[in-house]
Amino acid sequence: MMKFRFRRQGNDPQREKIKQDLFAFNKTVEHGFPNQPSALAYDPKLQLMAIGTKSGAIKVYGSPGVEFTGLHKDTATVTQMHFLHGQGRILSLLDDNTLHLWEIGQREQCSSLEEVCSFTIPCRTVIESTSATRVTVLLPKLSCDLLAVGTEGGGVHFLELPSLTLLDKSLFQDEIMQSVPDEYKCGKSLGPVESLQEHPQHPDKILIGYSRGLVVLWDLQTRHVDNLFLGKQQLESLVWERSGNSFVSSHSDGGYMVWSVSSSTPCTNEPVSSTITYGPFPCKAVNKILWRTAESGAPLVLFSGGMPRASYGDRHCLTILQDSQHVTLDFTSRVIDFFTVHCTDAHSEFDDPSALVVLLEEELVVIDLQTAGWPTIPAPYLAPLHSSAITCSYHISNVPTKLWERVVGAGQQQGSLQTHTNWPICGGKNLAPDPKQQELMLTGHEDGTVRFWDASGVSLRPLYKLSTANIFQTDCDHNDSLTQAGEEEWPPFRKVGCFDPYSDDPRLGIQKICLCKYSGKLVVAGTAGQVIVLYLSDEKSDHMIDVATVDLLQDREGFTWKGHDRLPPKSGSVVFAPGFQPVVLVQCMPPAAVTAVTLHAEWNLIAFGTSHGFGLFDYHRRSPVLARCTLHPNDSLAMEGPLSRVKSLKKSLRQSFRRIRKSRVSGKKRVLVSSPSSKVQEANAHLAEQDAEVTPVQRRIEPRSADDSLSGVVRCLCFADTFLRDGTHHGPTMWAGTNSGSVYAYALDVPLQEKFSEQSVEALLGKEIQLMHRAPVVSIAVLDGRGNPLPEPYEVSRDLAKAPDMQGSHSVLIASEEQFKVFMLPKVSAKTKFKLTAHEGCRVRKVALVNFSSVASEDYSENGLVCLTNLGDIHVFSIPALRPQVRHDCIRKEDISGIASCVFTKTGQGFYLISPSEYERFSLSARVITEPLCQVEFDRPHDSSETSFCTTVPPQANGAHKTPSSGESRSAGEAEGVFDEVSPLSSSALDSPNSSADLTLDTTGELTVEDVKDFLVTVDEAENNLRNMTEEDGRPSGILIN
Repeated sequence: MMKFRFRRQGNDPQREKIKQDLFAFNKTVEHGFPNQPSALAYDPKLQLMAIGTKSGAIKVYGSPGVEFTGLHKDTATVTQMHFLHGQGRILSLLDDNTLHLWEIGQREQCSSLEEVCSFTIPCRTVIESTSATRVTVLLPKLSCDLLAVGTEGGGVHFLELPSLTLLDKSLFQDEIMQSVPDEYKCGKSLGPVESLQEHPQHPDKILIGYSRGLVVLWDLQTRHVDNLFLGKQQLESLVWERSGNSFVSSHSDGGYMVWSVSSSTPCTNEPVSSTITYGPFPCKAVNKILWRTAESGAPLVLFSGGMPRASYGDRHCLTILQDSQHVTLDFTSRVIDFFTVHCTDAHSEFDDPSALVVLLEEELVVIDLQTAGWPTIPAPYLAPLHSSAITCSYHISNVPTKLWERVVGAGQQQGSLQTHTNWPICGGKNLAPDPKQQELMLTGHEDGTVRFWDASGVSLRPLYKLSTANIFQTDCDHNDSLTQAGEEEWPPFRKVGCFDPYSDDPRLGIQKICLCKYSGKLVVAGTAGQVIVLYLSDEKSDHMIDVATVDLLQDREGFTWKGHDRLPPKSGSVVFAPGFQPVVLVQCMPPAAVTAVTLHAEWNLIAFGTSHGFGLFDYHRRSPVLARCTLHPNDSLAMEGPLSRVKSLKKSLRQSFRRIRKSRVSGKKRVLVSSPSSKVQEANAHLAEQDAEVTPVQRRIEPRSADDSLSGVVRCLCFADTFLRDGTHHGPTMWAGTNSGSVYAYALDVPLQEKFSEQSVEALLGKEIQLMHRAPVVSIAVLDGRGNPLPEPYEVSRDLAKAPDMQGSHSVLIASEEQFKVFMLPKVSAKTKFKLTAHEGCRVRKVALVNFSSVASEDYSENGLVCLTNLGDIHVFSIPALRPQVRHDCIRKEDISGIASCVFTKTGQGFYLISPSEYERFSLSARVITEPLCQVEFDRPHDSSETSFCTTVPPQANGAHKTPSSGESRSAGEAEGVFDEVSPLSSSALDSPNSSADLTLDTTGELTVEDVKDFLVTVDEAENNLRNMTEEDGRPSGILIN
């Protein structure tokens, strides 16, 4: 008889209130290093740093825990950024030639970085196709009331701040050329404006540097050229000496020049000195230079680039010079920008720089300039998670204090080349309470390292780095000796930073991690079938590693491994530093990548699985307990391995066509009643006949073929003390789930603790379950008599958790890619299930058991099953009833790597990669939320022009008009005083630029004769046209806000 389930009418209000107190979805903070940084800014008054990215994001950082994020409306690269010092305002320039003003503001008791207004340099259609008005450099005056804008055409425009109103005082090249000697003109343009610098002693004077090499000291009040410096080399950057008596220019030939500024010499032909540090051979351009005076002696010169083109043209370097000291910082990624933290007090005689901050393409490096040797300062945030590509991650909640201190201590001994000077970027105040518990995030990497991170708060802080490469024979030692030999030569290179994307051997890659937080035992498994057991030690050690081999094929005939070889272990003793030290290496054969691993420290057992089978190993006695092959006879693809080059395209195409043909024929062919697929077809037929009122509507699920490739892959493993043999005697068990929907349950005979050395562990197959649709088994968990997950090893014996209910009948929760099912133990009879794929049309990718605490009461909590699907949404179900609770969209379904990298915590939070270098942190719990809570104090002077911004927009080239944004008008009350910023960020700031859909705008149009004529207009004519337009039209200021 067919069973119908009818809709429940309405919801229980009391239950809905409980759910509101338990569940709430929030994306809270982004950990790691911003992807593709493109600009850097620093506010010495507020001690805040800002980083802009190619996706249009702006991220502001202060002391650890102080973070703000903003996102431009258009996905465009942030090319330049500048703080308005002390005002909590940021100017940004995008590569679409638009200027944007941002403010740290307060709205509805929470703060965000909000865009206030934007601006575009106006131009006529006649010169639209030229780059004359393209902005090349910005200079906000220290008084924060005027912005100088240099352009590609050599003009300098001036905007009123903070309203971004164009003033009628633009400076064009022909006005400058009137003061230039005839012999210097030579009929050539001065080129784009490369640099603008405000005079340190006379704020009304600015230094203007043109690409051709001419430098002009311009008086804004008198509109007069005070000094001319006739440089003959292409200019790259300028910097003032603090007194204003001289300045330094850097050039494209790899050199820099020091120029003297004197009112008695209005025209200077030659510099005081000219230096090409790495000459005499051709050198690359010095992109940026800083000149900082020091009370201790000679000035400090810092510049990027300038390396010999032929020998070291591919190096990414920054040079520090002071007297005889000379260091060439050698980075592994491109230098984006840099600044120094120094004294900015106008009454001080010296700069006395304390730190150098360098933004690289892949990391942030800070150098201590006050300590001898200029060591690096460890960063409390912005750590490059992807220093080697992340291959797996593992989270541990509620870390015991003893383990935490030992890991931190081991990490501190590793930082020998680092100084413990206070972090120099210390603006704002972190208001977040101290975390109630310590959390560890472990990331496995392609180079065989495991990195430990403090994930307790807003900042993901590096604690300790474990390397597994030193126990294998690789080419690392040879490469290191070559590097050291090269470092003794000229230039004096010093490798700085930890970003190193190159792996000596891809087989070293870490695939799985498991840590027992109570015993300090760690299991790390890799790409070449290596499973390493490590103990935590506080002392240095020199010992041999025991090696054991486990054959997972069990002498099966007809299988030949065609993949990579195993990693050869080192013979003899190996020296290990304090921290996690390897004691046992278990090598799976064939050496395929390990797909699952688990550890039970109380029983001294580890279980591991590959695409060929699974094994059980007693690491106390150093002996294998069990090996089981899970390969299907047709599973030849599993023998090739991920690094094999012998995969046949013809074979894979043939298999695909066979599956398609089989699925077509199966609908027509009559099958035997006894086969599992016939039962599925009968069920599908019943579903098709059911009335529309029956809910929920279920999709038809086709059974998977038993001979699908990689069906033997072991997806999950777990240990549990439960009832397997009968309902009265419980004992240790091990469970394994495979890609073909098979579940194996073994009863283990584990000796008492005092007899571990005398007796061996024995394993006996107790149950074998085959899921009907053969969907891959994602997770297995055993629940006690109350329906709660079993505690971890040592939790009960050390009174750290409540003892499980061993009186009532236990159950096992098996999560496959298609459904969740609870079986009663020991009979393995189905109790309840939820068909996720049939109901929702998605497949399970990640599963975790989570404890949700209520906001209303500390004593009330519920256990839930959290599931991430292939569509990127997250579902929460009650256990053991499997009733749906909430559903949230979390990750874009196109973001496959983000979905694959997701990891859940036991308290209702989660992490996933939004780029190779960034984790997005989110919370499903209404109680447990890790988010920025911070305060920034600043003085923002009252400005009457702020109260009414004019939003008239000049017509665009195609006749379209941009709609002014709602953020372009503000109340006068926000323009003055001290603001307290309390974050979480606004919803717009929380949407990561890396998580948003890619937008491709088609700007292609038809090429006309007029376009060609426009393009042929010279740069000088373009600037003259712009000047004439400003003068003749007499446009009032304030109508050009864009």
